Amino acid sequence: ELNDFYLGLQAVLEGMLLSPNFLLIQDTVEPDPDRPGKYRLDAYSFASRLSFLLWDSVPDEQLLQAAESGALFTKRGRKREVERMLASPRLEAGIRAFFDDMLLFDRFDQLTKDPQAYPMVTGSTLRDAREQTLRTIVDHLVAKNADYRDLFTTRSTFLSPTLGPVYEEVAPPGWTPYEFPEGSGRAGLLTHVSFLALHSHPVRSSATLRGKALREIFLCQVVPPPPPNVDFSAVEDPDPSLRTARQRLDVHRTNPSCAGCHKITDPIGLGLEQFDGAGRFRTTENGAPIDASGELDGRKFEDGAGLGRALRDNPLLPSCLVKRMYSYATGGPLPNPRDPVLKVFEKRFAKSGYRVRDLLREIAM
Repeated sequence: ELNDFYLGLQAVLEGMLLSPNFLLIQDTVEPDPDRPGKYRLDAYSFASRLSFLLWDSVPDEQLLQAAESGALFTKRGRKREVERMLASPRLEAGIRAFFDDMLLFDRFDQLTKDPQAYPMVTGSTLRDAREQTLRTIVDHLVAKNADYRDLFTTRSTFLSPTLGPVYEEVAPPGWTPYEFPEGSGRAGLLTHVSFLALHSHPVRSSATLRGKALREIFLCQVVPPPPPNVDFSAVEDPDPSLRTARQRLDVHRTNPSCAGCHKITDPIGLGLEQFDGAGRFRTTENGAPIDASGELDGRKFEDGAGLGRALRDNPLLPSCLVKRMYSYATGGPLPNPRDPVLKVFEKRFAKSGYRVRDLLREIAM
């Protein structure tokens, strides 16, 4: 119709790029021959679900052939493809994509820190903070196939030159394996710059934001938003005699309209107050010693590393990951915690020693 090959090519490419079938993962269903009156994903939609879950990409030729032949609808054929995909180096991309999503790391694209308060933090620092945590997760869960819960207590990580000033270490060029020194106050993801800086204000730390993030991201609990017209002056323009965050936040916990939420966020967020808004370690604030002790659901701790141990042993931690991964795999909201299929996944996850590779296998199958 356009009488020009290149205009025609342009029109076709434009149409493809604007199509919902290209922009979105679109499921197609068909009647289920094993359950009259019910439907199932067709073979290609099923292959796409598997591939986006495990590889964060479209199906490869072999998976498409398994879909075309109908092998994916047999237990043997599905197991063969799932095992092949789990053994592939491309699994790393799938793990990175899931945790990048779960940890809300897209917020790094807009994250900034006040250069006067934190001159050592640049855009490169924040990009490397995100990458450090993802490298740690992949190394722990894929390379070592270790217990998911130990991500919150491990001192093993990676370091880059731009992160060195925040961690007060000198790092060689590139990424190098690194272990937080014993007694450094750091252990696990909660003490990474990524978590500490992302859940802080541009010029100061925030026990409330950190406590809220811990409960919502890792325990799947909902922290209600603050009521309207809250007076934040106690924190933003504090009484000079209130030198630490713990003293300032006591004001909120004594206010009946604020106490409900602050009682479930602040006692755990204060466990990370030995880290400022950039994630640097400190022992004092405004000249006053920082008390980082607290309690997480009945488990007492003395500092950020202790908070990580308390979180590691919290039974809601692995069950929350099951909910998030099931939701991510199916493209739906977090499921009802009473859904019986979740109980099956949780039991098998525990039986596997909390290996994420095994959880992926169970959900994929």
